[in-house]
Amino acid sequence: MTTENTTPVDTTAVDATPVANGFAVLGLAPELLAAVADLGFTQPTTVQEQCIGKAMSRTEGFIDLMVSSQTGSGKTAAFLLPVLNTLLQQQAAAEAADKAAYEEALARGEAPAKKARKNPLNPRSFKAAVPGALIVCPTRELAQQVANDAIDLVQHCKGLRIANVVGGMPYQMQIARLQNADLVVATPGRLLDLQRSGQIKLDQVQFLVVDEADRMLDLGFAEDLAEIHQLTANRHQTMMFSATFAPRIQALASRVMRKPQHIQIDSPQEAHANIKQVLFWADDARHKRAMLDHWLRDKSINQAIVFASTQIECDGLAEDLQQEGFDAVALHGALSQGLRNRRLMALRRGQVQILVATDVAARGIDVPTITHVFNYGLPMKSEDYTHRIGRTGRAGRDGLAVTFAEFRDRRKIGDIEAYSKQLFNAEVIPGLEPKQRFAPTSAPRSGFGGKPARPGERRNGNGGGGFGRNTGFGAKSFGPREGGRGGFGGPREGGFGDRGRPAR
Repeated sequence: MTTENTTPVDTTAVDATPVANGFAVLGLAPELLAAVADLGFTQPTTVQEQCIGKAMSRTEGFIDLMVSSQTGSGKTAAFLLPVLNTLLQQQAAAEAADKAAYEEALARGEAPAKKARKNPLNPRSFKAAVPGALIVCPTRELAQQVANDAIDLVQHCKGLRIANVVGGMPYQMQIARLQNADLVVATPGRLLDLQRSGQIKLDQVQFLVVDEADRMLDLGFAEDLAEIHQLTANRHQTMMFSATFAPRIQALASRVMRKPQHIQIDSPQEAHANIKQVLFWADDARHKRAMLDHWLRDKSINQAIVFASTQIECDGLAEDLQQEGFDAVALHGALSQGLRNRRLMALRRGQVQILVATDVAARGIDVPTITHVFNYGLPMKSEDYTHRIGRTGRAGRDGLAVTFAEFRDRRKIGDIEAYSKQLFNAEVIPGLEPKQRFAPTSAPRSGFGGKPARPGERRNGNGGGGFGRNTGFGAKSFGPREGGRGGFGGPREGGFGDRGRPAR
């Protein structure tokens, strides 16, 4: 740095007071605060600020919490930090009791009993795991992400063990990892398999967290959740996180929670202010593919997810992109868990630029360098659109979500608009304009929630629509996004977001 033409700075006039760590006022243990600081975060997000204090409050005993918060808002740390903090307190109390018993035994002239060592090659030497906390997630990707986030948070905590059990992984390896686990993060199916085979006991679970409860019900885990509820009947606290407080979620909460306090940070219909959403109409599949190819050559893309509707479409599109020279891989539920993990790790390491995926990747994946999401195939459910585009623009970062739709997709587009309470901003790519002239999309006649407009109908109001105008939006209009280190959320001064590590 040159010193020419500079004026000396009076450092005594500069306020050098360090920025206070907002997590410190939440009453977290020093070990957790050190981990948060190491990860580079200083201020909790809104959901963390509201949840952590209530979850750790003991003025009225343990409080059950029902929380509605979007992915990317930092909800993972919102339940991990209070659970880990309480486990640390209990661990310290148990160690103090063990130390007192040890000293008492020595005073009596008795030799303390030695703990038997377990042979990792002999599963019969293992005892059933008895965790104090349990987190259940709907998909493997999300469960592994949560477990890895928990491991990062306990890096300064001696003796606090985290275990992750999901389907598709070697059974014996997971049994070994369960040994002495204090916190278990699991998908329901593999968890109940291990419980029924006697490898884990859930009667001493004190804290149960159900993450993405809405997705749990979508995947048919209602009966599994009921069984987990019965197996953990002695627990002190239950926390449930869901994108909505829909009636079916309320009904689930009434069965597994005791007078829960509701915390609603935002709604799934709330606009993604930091994600630009745009729609391109296509005449047919070939036209749609041409527009995707145009966009994928945009130099502002760091990394992208291209969502396909089916596994066959996913594999075919990934193979075509590979042949065209793109660093692309496919990800869907028919692949082995090991292969899915390797491909996600390659994405996070920057070895893969484009992930072509089904909705298995719509939740539980947070790679901060994903700048673009492309809806090449539309989701089956309107709410999945919200989760798809949430893979970019995480925790305050900027992102771009591009949707391609054919004329036959008009009703789905209308359903998405009605669900999200946002109108699509329809654009054209110069030179790739559609030959058909589409009528505006589906603004309901009175507010949102009406039926999509029929072809040829005009709609009232402003917003996106058909190709009546050309705003000149092209590949160059969206600049490159700043990269960043992976982690629990957005910028360093922000709080934790949801970090996506391999996981369903």
